[in-house]
Amino acid sequence: MSTNTSTAVAETPQRRRRRGNSFTAKDRAVIGGLVGFPTALHILLVWIPAILTITLSFCEWDGIGGIADIKWVGFRNYTQIFTLYADFGPALRNNILWLLALALVATPLGVILAYFIDKELKGTKFYQTAFYLPMVLSLAVTGIVWDYIFRNNGFVNAMLGADHPGHTISWFGDPHKNIWVVLGIASWRHIGYIMLLYLAGLKSVDPSLREAAAIDGAKEFATFRKVIFPSLRPVNVIIIVVTVIESLRAFDLVYVINRGKNGLQVLAVAVYENILGESARIGWGAALATILFVLCIGPIMLYLYQTFKADK
Repeated sequence: MSTNTSTAVAETPQRRRRRGNSFTAKDRAVIGGLVGFPTALHILLVWIPAILTITLSFCEWDGIGGIADIKWVGFRNYTQIFTLYADFGPALRNNILWLLALALVATPLGVILAYFIDKELKGTKFYQTAFYLPMVLSLAVTGIVWDYIFRNNGFVNAMLGADHPGHTISWFGDPHKNIWVVLGIASWRHIGYIMLLYLAGLKSVDPSLREAAAIDGAKEFATFRKVIFPSLRPVNVIIIVVTVIESLRAFDLVYVINRGKNGLQVLAVAVYENILGESARIGWGAALATILFVLCIGPIMLYLYQTFKADK
């Protein structure tokens, strides 16, 4: 017994060394490539441009000269954006309206659709496909399709009999009307995404929760509100993050329709116009991009906190 025990004790460090050296040089090279290459690519394409953008937000540069022509101006770009840039207020307001539309209209409708589709009623597969189909299309394609529908001689005006000269309804020309039309289009597309996320969450809910609520005599709506919905907290956090980011990065849809002008200004288009527009103001564009980054970082940090908390 003592000999065997001492042998086992003596062999323990050797076994540990063997386990530590179980990877060959080829294995380490493969693992290093699989981990290192995506990490290097991420740093090169995401973090370095982000850091350079934040740095340029404190500089003045027209993008024409070299690095030597970049002039440090401190917080002047931010001060001018908040005081002199006329499109900043409308753009920020439209992004907030975008967030409210997705949060108060698209998200509840997506939850309702997921709830009924989860019941596997007749035609569930068809409805699930039909409502998710808009998410398959890019926002640029979505903008082109709806532009043909709502343009002056488009489908809607033809159906209303208002496609004749003098009777045309300018859906995208009225600065007080077009933002609501675009928000309706964005919500139409967002509903399917929310529906799919909540449907996946509902499929993972423990059936015993429903059974226990039914035994206690809880009604169906009360069961969903007090039992099922609270158990979907991880999905709710993801929905919050996705909705905030989706509303702040709105670009393709408004740019395809009228380049983000005439009442459709959003922050992402303002970034693009200041960097690549006729009057290139790289500092202003970088400052606007930094403001967008700061607005997005809050929900991202919330999501990471909830994720790490759940793992812990």
